[in-house]
Amino acid sequence: MDDDDLSPATRVVTAGRRAEWTQGIVNPPVWRASTILYDDVAHLRAAAGKDSHHRLYYGRRGTPTQWSLADALTELEPGAQATFLYPSGVAAIAAALLSVLSTGDELLLVDSAYDPTRSLANGLLKRMGITTRFFDPLIGAGIAELIGERTRAILLESPGSLTFEVQDVPAITAIARARGIVTLLDNTWATPLLFPAIKHGVDLSILACTKYVVGHSDAMLGAVTATPEHWVKLRDTSFQLGQVASPDDCWLGSRGLRTMSVRLAQHGRAALAIAQWLQTRPEVAEVLHPALPSSPGHEEFVRDFAGASGLFSFTFAGGTDAARATFVDALRLFGIGYSWGGFESLALPVDPDRHRTVTRPPRAGLMVRLQIGLEDTGDLIGDLSRGFDAWHAALRQ
Repeated sequence: MDDDDLSPATRVVTAGRRAEWTQGIVNPPVWRASTILYDDVAHLRAAAGKDSHHRLYYGRRGTPTQWSLADALTELEPGAQATFLYPSGVAAIAAALLSVLSTGDELLLVDSAYDPTRSLANGLLKRMGITTRFFDPLIGAGIAELIGERTRAILLESPGSLTFEVQDVPAITAIARARGIVTLLDNTWATPLLFPAIKHGVDLSILACTKYVVGHSDAMLGAVTATPEHWVKLRDTSFQLGQVASPDDCWLGSRGLRTMSVRLAQHGRAALAIAQWLQTRPEVAEVLHPALPSSPGHEEFVRDFAGASGLFSFTFAGGTDAARATFVDALRLFGIGYSWGGFESLALPVDPDRHRTVTRPPRAGLMVRLQIGLEDTGDLIGDLSRGFDAWHAALRQ
């Protein structure tokens, strides 16, 4: 069988495991380094004149520990040239944007974007003289009407990480490519296993590997995978910014990657079962899960995605903020905390109205975002039932 014919589930196990890096060990070991020693001055000078990609040069340029994970992520994105790793997902977003934007440029940013991405656009990019216009996540081909003379990039996030609208990524990327506009996608929710972004026309695919790649809530890590046209600028910008991911964190990312396919499948099955159960509850006004026909962008989800992951939201039918807090506090199996993608379930009260500029959330109301972990689905449903009991009790007080 040719390697090109391997399924994504096989690739997450086999990718990035070059023999010269593993040296017979199943997992590439942790190579920690700052200084790299050379045999002589001639050797040092020769190294300085070469591309340092996949070459020991200086610790900031990486070791086989980083290269192994980067190569594996590249192999999951058909059509990609290479991947650069970062110490967090936000660092990855920042480096990707800085590699394609300059003073005087305009960025089009989806209105359902991750709040730190909005903060970056309204903060650092604004100080650099880069303007940002927000757009409706369901705009699709209508993006053509927003592209102006100074538009240089479009940043998508599909689904949105609070309200889960699925964008028509192929329509947007086709228009952008015809107009010479770079497209970037925060693909953390789906990963390349469920949505191979570059295959769908994206130029720079961004992952907060902290989530599903690491999978165990114990490391911060980000990645950007680029097409051949954009790889060199991404690499040079990242080198100039001094970005480097810890080899220990990259080792944890590589270890997590090997089980990501089976973990994602379980996250997805359990989350959909719980989302469907929530639809039957009288306390719930709406469930925002891309696999549900009522969720915005569901048709695009069915067309483009290979499945769903474990993150979604629901809105209460009435109630108060205090009752919502009581609901979350009453949960025993759901932790209260930021992030997602680990083995543990999480519940978080969210208010997406605070993070919108030009559109409203799909459904008004008090919202809770759920990360469905790897616990037994029935146990999680029982825990949510206890939470609703507590919610009712709070409203009666």
